[in-house]
This record gives sequence, C-alpha cells and structure tokens, in this order.
Amino acid sequence: MEDAIRFIFFSFLLIPANTQLESNQKGYISAVISTKGLDFAKDLLIEKAVSSIIPLQLSDIEKSAKIPVVGKVRMGLSDIVIYSVDFPFSSVATGDSGIVLVASGATANLNMKWKYSYKTWIVTISDQGTATVEVLGMVVWLKAAVINEEGTLKLFLLDYECHVKDISINVDGGASWLYQGIIDAFRGKIMSEVEDAIIKKIKEGMIKLDSLLQSLPKQLQVNSVVALNVTFMDDPLLTNSSVELEINGLFNGADEISVSNYYSKRARNFLSCNGLAKMVEISLHEKVFQSAGSVYFHADHMHWTLNKIPESLTNTAGWRYIIPQLYEQYPNDDMKLHVTVTSPPVIRIADHDVDTTIYADLTFEVLDSSEVVPIACISLVISTSCSAEIHRNNLTGSIKLTNFTSSLAWSNIGNLNMHLLQAAMSTVLENFFMPDLNLHLRNGFPLPLPHGFTLQNAEIVQLDSKVMVRSDLSYTEDMISRPETLFLSLFSWTLYKSG
Repeated sequence: MEDAIRFIFFSFLLIPANTQLESNQKGYISAVISTKGLDFAKDLLIEKAVSSIIPLQLSDIEKSAKIPVVGKVRMGLSDIVIYSVDFPFSSVATGDSGIVLVASGATANLNMKWKYSYKTWIVTISDQGTATVEVLGMVVWLKAAVINEEGTLKLFLLDYECHVKDISINVDGGASWLYQGIIDAFRGKIMSEVEDAIIKKIKEGMIKLDSLLQSLPKQLQVNSVVALNVTFMDDPLLTNSSVELEINGLFNGADEISVSNYYSKRARNFLSCNGLAKMVEISLHEKVFQSAGSVYFHADHMHWTLNKIPESLTNTAGWRYIIPQLYEQYPNDDMKLHVTVTSPPVIRIADHDVDTTIYADLTFEVLDSSEVVPIACISLVISTSCSAEIHRNNLTGSIKLTNFTSSLAWSNIGNLNMHLLQAAMSTVLENFFMPDLNLHLRNGFPLPLPHGFTLQNAEIVQLDSKVMVRSDLSYTEDMISRPETLFLSLFSWTLYKSG
C-alpha cells in the first residue's frame, strides 16, 4: 500500500503552491506524468483509499425525540459501520494553487443496530433491532500541494470537503411510527457522522502520506561502488497537460563524494512534449551516465581480463606471425590480455542512438615460469553504438563496435608491426570483447518504479542528450520483485564487469 501511495503522490499531488517559480537548480533525471497518467493515478488512489477505510466504524448516536401520541422517546444507534463505498464519477484538475480531486455521485452502505425506550405512567417500553442505510449523492473534494523543502517533499492539504446529499433508511423490526421517528431524528446526524468520518480519514491519510514523502531517502545505495543522489530539485512543475518532477540524478562514489563537479549544470526543461500519449515518461540526461562512468573509473572498477578468447590467442604461438619477437623470447608461453580504461568514457546521446567513446589500454602479459610479465601495451580509442530495449521493468540493450584506432604505448620486446596488430585488435574487439559486454546486457537494469508497478507497451527514445522511456503502467500488489533503484548507467551496460 505504501509503495502505491508513493507513486500516486509523485504522479499527481506533486503540485507546488506556486507553479511559476523558476530556479537555476535542475535535476538530471526527470519524470513526466501525462494527463493519462494522472487519470490512472487518480483511479488507483480512489481504489486504495476506499479499500483502506472499509469497514469504517462510526460513533454511536443517542438522541431524544418527541413523537406524536407516544411522547418523548430515547433512541440510540450503535455498531454503525460503513461496509461499502462506490465512486462512479471522479475527476482530477490542476490549478494555480494545487490540484483538485473530486469524487462525485458516490454511494455508501451502512449497517447498524437501533434501540429505543419510553416510559408510560405504568411501565417502560423498549425494543431493538437492526437497520441498513444507503448514502446517496456523496461528494468528496480535496485540494493538495507538495513543495520542496531542502530536497525533501512536504505535503499540504489545502482544502477538503465531504457532502452527503441524502440517505435512505431501512429498519428491520419496530412499528411504523418508529421508522418515521428514526428518519426524522437521525437523518441529519447520520449524514453528519458519515461526512465527519470521511474527512477524518482524509486528514489521517494526508498525515501518513506526508510522513512517507519526508521519509524518502536522499540517496539510493546501488552497490558497494555507487549510490544515486535522489534529492529533489526545486518544486514540481505543472503544465496544462502534465506534471514534471526532477531529482539530482547524478551518481556518487561509495565515499559519498558527489561527482557533479565534473560537469557544469545548466538550467534546462526536460519536458519533451505536451500531451504525452503514454502515462509516464522517465527521462535520463547523458550526464547521469557520465557521472556513473566517472564513479566507476575513480573507484578503479574499469579493468578486467579477457577470459573467453580461444586458446590460440592465449599462447605466444598464436602470435608468432604478428609479433615474431614475442614468440622468440617467450616460446609457447601462456598469455593474458588485460583491458584497462584510462579515463572516464565519453557518452553522447544523439538522435536515435547512444555513442560511447572508450579510451583504454590493452596490455599483453606472458606467464613465464609462474611470473606475470607485461611485455607490451596498445592504446585504443574505441567507438561504440548502443541500442536499448525494455524487458519487463528492465532496460536492456546491445552494443556494437563502430570504429577504433590503436597505437603502441610501450613495448619491452622492441617495435611492433601496428598494421598487423590493427587487424588482430579488430578480431579481439569484434569477436570477443563486444560479445562479452553484450552477455551482461541481456539482464539489463531495473527502471525506477515503485513496487507493484509494471511497464506496459513501453517505448524508448534517444533524443537531444536524453534517454526517454515512455510507457503506460499497470499495478499488481502480488508482484514479488522490488525494482526500487535506478538502473546503474548506460556505461554500466558497455564497460562495467563486476569482480
């Protein structure tokens, strides 16, 4: 329930008291909820609100009434319980000072017990029984807003109202005069009790929601290497067709030192279009991925050994015609090829494509008498192209080599024939390095969705320095998985290999 509430309030109660505020602080991850998404969230909120308050116990009611012929009668209602509520009509609308949610034409059904007593000059007469009440034409109305307080969201219930138009009472037992007596004596009180109980639940729910919003973490620990800064930036932005929420979105290192200083932040609007065809759009700026690449690089997690290459390339004999002096000095010795990224990768998101430039060293190592001997190093500038797909709630993809250049960095075995090595490097990169990276891409990384929500008919767009996932949503409380963290980064797809 709490996970659903978090999403709902991110969706359509994140409206500031003044939506015209401007700020130079902008986030690098943006979530845009369209009108379609607002309607979905509204329907889910009403469903969750009803399920959370039913059954609803009302206070006992006691009252004295003067009934013709009978005289003064003491009557009481107890065990008054609302056991069902139905809201056939609802709407959500944005305004300058907040968002208004209206649920109208509602009906509710109550069970209760009744009793009465009155005295004659001889005896006291009493009776008891049950009754059912149908509430007709109930309207629930509320206006709420959320503002940003030092990176945390604060919820305000601006206004609220619950109004019952009429009720219908069906008494089981008693005389005909009793039915009319209960209607006359308790009609207004029952309506007032229903209205007060609904309003009380609204207030209690808002207090709980405010507590939930303020308890949201400012940092999500992804793994032992990186954490994501999820501090909210500025107040949510309201347009006539969508709501936009921004978070910092840059990755921090394990020591909690932000990498945002690597880049200059410029105010920008991430809102991609008016009137989205999907419920939600999650937009990630390329600097989110760049920050992750920087964290991994400075944490010394961008180096690994190529293990899945054929035996012919892991022995000096396989290189005898390409690097003759290698075989002469180390005949039939085993080898290792070690890749080390030498600087944070350069990631650029262009229209319909994601380009990554990787600066790396490929070191040749010989296992000579159980001693690892570095014998040469080739500097590589690798250009790749990435394509992305959605699998369930995960962002997956594949990478392909588009181009590379190589040069000799150093050698302990004399000059190397770089023309021959260029062809060999192409084979290593194309046939072994790229497939190894794509193997890790198959599982992908979870998108930042609350527990229970799944993407439906998702689309991926790479445009104007951003990766955007546009999707409808469905909600299932029985979901086992809990994808609460942002997928690591595009660079994690292409380079990072744990261990």
